[in-house]
Amino acid sequence: MTASVRRIGAVAALAAVLATSACGLRIPEDPDGTLDAVVAAGVLAVGASDEPGLVEVDAGAATGPLADVVERFADGIGVGVTWTEGSEETLVGMLETGDVDIAVGGFTDASPWIDRAGLTRGYPDLPGAVGRPVVLLVPLGENRLLAALEAHLDAEAGG
Repeated sequence: MTASVRRIGAVAALAAVLATSACGLRIPEDPDGTLDAVVAAGVLAVGASDEPGLVEVDAGAATGPLADVVERFADGIGVGVTWTEGSEETLVGMLETGDVDIAVGGFTDASPWIDRAGLTRGYPDLPGAVGRPVVLLVPLGENRLLAALEAHLDAEAGG
């Protein structure tokens, strides 16, 4: 699947989410309004835990295939990205306090954080995943953000 086809799919999914919200229908819902707040502020706060081959953070900038995926998601919703480095436990705490909107790293679908964060489906076909079911984390219950992110990840993974 070409990058332009993936981008069109991600944009179409985001347009559907935004269109339903424009008419007052908000399914899925973000109880804390995370996706709306991100779009209004123009910045997606992303926490990253170093994971060789997926994402590495140095001096406030992230690199690697997973960082690129997140940057493209942010581009798709028209916002920039700020990066914060931390351990998995620190990042989950930051999701809970609203200090980051998404957490990335070596998280898989066997994550122990399922009671404290929302997890995307496992994506073994994301760039850099090398067959392991990589997940991204969002604040617990923020289902509009989760749905928009999964639509983007589906397109990135060719699904």
